[in-house]
Amino acid sequence: MPAVTSTILIDQQVVELTPQLLERYDVAGPRYTSYPTAPMWGDDVGPAVAADILTQSNQVVDGVARPLSLYTHLPFCRQLCLFCGCNVIVRSNHDWADDYLATLKRDVAAVGRLVDPDRPVVQFHWGGGTPTYFHPEQLEELFNLTAATFRFADDAEIGVEIDPRVTTPEHLTTLRRLGFNRISMGVQDFDPAVQEAVKRVQSVEMVRDIVTACRDLGFESVNIDLMYGLPRQNAVNFATTVDQVVALGPDRVALFNYGHVPWIKKYQQVLTPLLPSRDEKFDIFRQAMGQLTSAGYRYIGMDHFARPDDELCLAQRDGTLHRNFQGYTTKAGADLIGFGVTSIGEVGRAYLQNWRDIDQWRQAVDAGVLPVMRGCQLSDDDVIHRGAIAAILCQTAIDAAAFQRAYGVDLASYFADALVALRPLQADGLVEIDDRGVRATPLGRVFLRNIAMAFDAYLKVDPDHPMYSRTV
Repeated sequence: MPAVTSTILIDQQVVELTPQLLERYDVAGPRYTSYPTAPMWGDDVGPAVAADILTQSNQVVDGVARPLSLYTHLPFCRQLCLFCGCNVIVRSNHDWADDYLATLKRDVAAVGRLVDPDRPVVQFHWGGGTPTYFHPEQLEELFNLTAATFRFADDAEIGVEIDPRVTTPEHLTTLRRLGFNRISMGVQDFDPAVQEAVKRVQSVEMVRDIVTACRDLGFESVNIDLMYGLPRQNAVNFATTVDQVVALGPDRVALFNYGHVPWIKKYQQVLTPLLPSRDEKFDIFRQAMGQLTSAGYRYIGMDHFARPDDELCLAQRDGTLHRNFQGYTTKAGADLIGFGVTSIGEVGRAYLQNWRDIDQWRQAVDAGVLPVMRGCQLSDDDVIHRGAIAAILCQTAIDAAAFQRAYGVDLASYFADALVALRPLQADGLVEIDDRGVRATPLGRVFLRNIAMAFDAYLKVDPDHPMYSRTV
């Protein structure tokens, strides 16, 4: 059995990732796709407030209209993967697909009437569920409606999540012809025993054929998702999976921590006795981190790796990397609008979430109102805290002078409590703190969530925060 890799390469520096360090910082914490995080939102933000927020977002500032990022949630899957914690609807046939798409088109049209048609769409994404659950002609009809409602920028980033098991050559040809230029696919693990345990069986050859087809069709970026901590995983078999993924040559790799929540997703109860121990999970994580960085991928942070010439790496280096509900992106400054059941938007200083229940979502759309269930309007204090957390997660540092110019506050005085909370992390070599600001060290980049948590005012109110996943 090979030794588990305990050293990884981050920013051209070799750092040691010890089990003791992982155990110390393996706590429950937010993933910070938003701040304040979703558990802090309320139902005081409903359809009428959401409509006002969207209308006000059309204001032109200094002669420039804010760009748009559009997300469409397509929640259907042909079968359930037991690791999944998403809001999905499992149907082996397509009886509901037409009804869902019909409502979705009305949802898109209603929002389109509130948004200035001259605002450019710089980012567009279909997620799920499994978007390729739908037939190619259904996807083409939906995309054409969206493209007729909104104005896509010539260089728009247009991405889609696919399931290799249900994605056909016709799907890929149609998506590329429509203008999709980014593909993301879930692999999780290639080991047959792990796949059988989580009910997600797909061969290396199947995924390789999809990747090859995407390259041949001219997709600009191919992303592969992996997951550690799954049942029947160990460092040896997962090392084989990582080697197989590296051989496929994706532009980006996401290495997610499996979130075991059987009290929420009852079907996960059968996985409990099959899960690796905490120490085994740490070994899997360290092994995979070492393999990916040794293979030349740069660790962006928060589970994401990319090739050094990828635009995410370039954006992180020049300080323009951004993070939203779609993960890391180069499209900072865009208002994110979500369509479909349970989707989330981020418009200016507000978050908006659609109904999670499909019937309530449909009833709202049929009634002619925005299907917004809840949301959050940020205070000035929220905006400042969000800026600090975003700087840590995206740029791995808060520059004190730049922060004062942007927000009008002195970092050391405004966040005095946070800097005190960071002292143990500083002692462990995860952060550097001085008059210039706060910087994550190469080792600290593995623990960006832990660093960001020091700047979260809401965690002081609810320090146990049991609703969040583990940080490692």
